[in-house]
Amino acid sequence: MYGHKVNQLGRRFSKTLNERLTPLGLFTAQWAVVVRLLEGPATQTELCQYLCVEAPTMTRTLARMEQAGWIERHSGADKRERRVALTEKARAMADEWMRASDFVEAKAVRGISADELAVFSSVIDRMMKNLSEL
Repeated sequence: MYGHKVNQLGRRFSKTLNERLTPLGLFTAQWAVVVRLLEGPATQTELCQYLCVEAPTMTRTLARMEQAGWIERHSGADKRERRVALTEKARAMADEWMRASDFVEAKAVRGISADELAVFSSVIDRMMKNLSEL
């Protein structure tokens, strides 16, 4: 039942976050891409691996983001590779999107001690590692 609870938490978090991000022109799935791209450009394959999604799903997400002006694609190391990067327009919105995410996270962890959150984070990290080894 742990997996079900984690899934339900993720769904509830995403729904609440969408309510905050949508008026800012972004959806939760796109926010996850932005979070990764804030670290620097990535290939579509790297984004798929980071978010644990299939290529067609990522292709659709990136197409919508490109159409909205949030990302741009550049040639990579070889002709087949395309690097995805945030646009200046997206970087200008990143702080506002982050505030929306921080608000939802603060609401979610209200009444939970720092020690409890540290244990929670550690358990999630171990569960992710365990599942990646399957």
